[in-house]
Amino acid sequence: MNKDHKMKTRLGLNESVVKEISAQKNEPEWMLEIRLKALNHFLKTSIQNWGPDLSELDMQDIHYYIKPVEKSQSSWEHVPQDIKKTFDYLGLPAAEQRYLAGLGAQYESEVVYHNLKKEWADQGVLFLDTDSALKAYPEIFKQYFGSIVPFNDNKFAALNTACWSGGSFIYVPPKVQVTIPLQAYFRIQAERMGQFERTLIIADEGSLVTYVEGCTAPAYSASSLHSAVVEIVAKAGSRVRYYTIQNWSKNVYNLVTKRAVAYKDSVVEWIDGNLGSKITMKYPAVILKEEGAKAEILSIAMASSFGQVQDTGAKVIHMAPNTTSRITSKSVSRSGGRSSYRGLVKILRGAKNCKSFVQCDALMLDQISRSDAYPSIQVKESSANVGHEASVSRIDDELVFYLTSRGIDANAAKTLIVNGFVEPFVKELPMEFAIEMNRLIQLEVEGSVG
Repeated sequence: MNKDHKMKTRLGLNESVVKEISAQKNEPEWMLEIRLKALNHFLKTSIQNWGPDLSELDMQDIHYYIKPVEKSQSSWEHVPQDIKKTFDYLGLPAAEQRYLAGLGAQYESEVVYHNLKKEWADQGVLFLDTDSALKAYPEIFKQYFGSIVPFNDNKFAALNTACWSGGSFIYVPPKVQVTIPLQAYFRIQAERMGQFERTLIIADEGSLVTYVEGCTAPAYSASSLHSAVVEIVAKAGSRVRYYTIQNWSKNVYNLVTKRAVAYKDSVVEWIDGNLGSKITMKYPAVILKEEGAKAEILSIAMASSFGQVQDTGAKVIHMAPNTTSRITSKSVSRSGGRSSYRGLVKILRGAKNCKSFVQCDALMLDQISRSDAYPSIQVKESSANVGHEASVSRIDDELVFYLTSRGIDANAAKTLIVNGFVEPFVKELPMEFAIEMNRLIQLEVEGSVG
């Protein structure tokens, strides 16, 4: 145990642990009631019998709350030196100065640093950690918390609601355009750690916001758990872009629920990159609730070691007429890793003249890896225009030979081919993040990350 931790719950989860978390945060009684209802649902709900095997995840061998600092800071100078050193190494302070409108940094269970540039604060933008938002803006918080992902949605949504700590709260006023990204970074440093941040984004009418999240953890022999919930409200005419670059270490179970509701003529874009973790289960979803709403979901998953599973995909539900969606999924499997696309497109009765297109492509780098696809398309309207394309391919040996004959070594040749394959994803990233993503892909292909 890190002697610098301010507080750490014992291993395992029960009612007293949840009450201890709530007491540490000095929360209102109504939030504790929600937590306890969620805990009860979690305890009585079985783990799903579909998807990756989670039987090795010992839910009683996890610390569900670790408090690293007394309070969040708005200046890096006041962040404890050992924690600041970690984020300096990750380049966060420098990134904030160069190209971010605001930055939040979470270490274990708590946000240790959070800041929004004055330019955006003066326009009424709210960007703070979720714990602070609960106390500072209780009415808007209570209105939206759990409105898109209720605690009884699934077992791990219930777990997050019972144990949530940290995360980002964003509100963008009508017609305000936040033209440079807001970013949050999540770090698990302790062994046997559970991290359960809760993110809530509300984009008011005609507004624009881009949010980027990154995450890492050191490798330990024991497993850790990351189980986040993200809720996005995109009001009429707004646009929300949500980027994820997930690079957890190979001992982390990454089991998250992410969902948005899109109102009239709004646009929600998920750009989702998954390179790390032991097992990832992540299916960003958009509910197109009013006419003219649009969803764009673009994902890349790399399963690059034996036993690693990237079970990713997307869900879109067309509830209103004249709504459109596009899902593009790319996966790469090597060294015995397994990637899976699990997707759902549903067009409800009455949602006339909807358009949806799904493209699912998998690339295999060897003979021992695996790729699966589990698409589901449910259409209740004859006026719908729905398309689905899928492909599975291997690296062309002749192409590798051609590149090596031109003086490029085999690893560099494979990296070039993989970069070309995932280019539709990388080109959507802001320049600084695209460079980082290309570097991570190179390390994964060369087998240097693990």
